Order: sequence, then structure tokens, then C-alpha cells
Amino acid sequence: MAAIPPNILVMIILGLFVGIGASFTGLGGGFLMVPLLLFLGYSSQKSVGTSFLAILVISISALVAHNKLANIDYRAGILLGIGGILGAQIGARLVEHVSTANFKKIFALILVGLAAYLFFK
Repeated sequence: MAAIPPNILVMIILGLFVGIGASFTGLGGGFLMVPLLLFLGYSSQKSVGTSFLAILVISISALVAHNKLANIDYRAGILLGIGGILGAQIGARLVEHVSTANFKKIFALILVGLAAYLFFK
């Protein structure tokens, strides 16, 4: 049996930690996945797009687990998702016009703001 190439193993291990973080916090995993992909050398646009594919897979798994625990408000989730469909289309087009360097700064500010809010709330 052939050994798994290191980059594939790294991606699987990172995905494991993101899956735990996303399912535990409900933040979708992008707050972890995007910085990891940026660290691995991906552009901001490729990091965001790749993150969404991974989050789709992770979210389906987390949805199944939370459904078994009866931790879902389907009405609220669907309504948020409807708004999110439009927002996702707008955001995907906006990120195309932001350099990776500026994206990192914006993303860092969002994370710091979120952390401050959660810390002081």
C-alpha cells in the first residue's frame, strides 16, 4: 500500500481540526480554513473558494450530527440561507477586486472585531 503524500495528509489533518472547530462553534470553518490556506500559499480568491467547497462537505456532516441531537431551527436556518444565497453571490464578486495583501488585513480586522465582541460580551 502506497504512503499518502504529505500535502494530502496535511490537508486531511487541517480539515479534521476545521471540522471540529466549525461543528463546535457554528462559524462555518472559514475563519480557520481561509487563514490556513493563505499560510499554505493560496491567493485570497483561491483560499475563499476552496474554503467554501470544504465547508460544504463539513457543513453537511455537522448538519447530520446536529440533527440527531435536535439542535436545529429549520425555519431560521432556511431564512438565513435565502439571504445568504444573494450575499454569497455579491461577496464572491467583491473578493475578485481585493488584493491578497488587502484581503489579509480586512480578514484580520474582522477576526479581531469578532474576538473583541465575544470577549467583552
